[in-house]
Amino acid sequence: METCRRVGVIGLGLMGTAIAERLLGAGFEVVAWNRTPDKILPLRDAGAKWSDNPFRECSRIILSLYNSDVVAEVLSRFEDAMRPGQLIIDTTTGAPSDAEAMARRCREQKVSYLEAPVSGSSAQLRRGEATVIVGGDLAAYQACADLWPLFGAKVFHVGESGAASRMKLVTNLVLGLNRAALAEGLVFAEAIGVDGAQALQVLKQSAAYSTVMDIKGGKMLQHDFAPQAKLSQHLKDVRLILDAAKEHNAALCLAELHRELLEAAETAGLGELDNCAIIEAIRLRARSANGSCSPFSTGTPGETGRG
Repeated sequence: METCRRVGVIGLGLMGTAIAERLLGAGFEVVAWNRTPDKILPLRDAGAKWSDNPFRECSRIILSLYNSDVVAEVLSRFEDAMRPGQLIIDTTTGAPSDAEAMARRCREQKVSYLEAPVSGSSAQLRRGEATVIVGGDLAAYQACADLWPLFGAKVFHVGESGAASRMKLVTNLVLGLNRAALAEGLVFAEAIGVDGAQALQVLKQSAAYSTVMDIKGGKMLQHDFAPQAKLSQHLKDVRLILDAAKEHNAALCLAELHRELLEAAETAGLGELDNCAIIEAIRLRARSANGSCSPFSTGTPGETGRG
């Protein structure tokens, strides 16, 4: 018998796995599916159950997928099992127009669709420290009051479908630039003979402070690039930001430079590492022959040395 304590989770990447762990820790029954089934193995000991089609077993289904194209593909795959009264929570970061299209598609099935992108890494979500931005029907949002505290410490309902995607792009623009600024600051400190750990300590107590320093500063200094959120995924988000800016005739000069840096980092083999590996991209550029700020002219692909 289905109960409200049973929740489907589709997509077991870094964020989806963290969401499943939070649900299991709160006593929910998790019914999971992933395109590569072995991703469920670490969750099985904690009580997660595999399903070939969570839509057949759950009234509420959480999607945590790479992009909106994958969301559309997954919904097509399970469309026959969708039924009136179900509720989808989509944590995928995508274009606002995609979220609006998904909501229309679900309404045709009498299924509620909430976009709920997460601001924060999988590690922050696992600790209950992330921020969730929700767009969609207010009644559907209120029907998930028991789930939102598991996603993050702060939850904002910002309007109808598309509104949360727009807000997430704004937050990701600022967050990504904060991370890049910290990385360049630490590389600069190294270049002029300032101890990196001391620089980070002072920065945290100065007007330059951002929470990125707490979350990524130590990882940058320790060359710890185990992924909490992948660099390539942030590049995908920056491209979405720039697409939205172009659509609205807004020039984003810093975001353009950030995209160039991330693309160069991906070319250098850093894409699957944590997004704080942008410091390695900046180090590679700093070691280039002319020290210019153009895309990499030197550096071995895949190099993540200690500079």
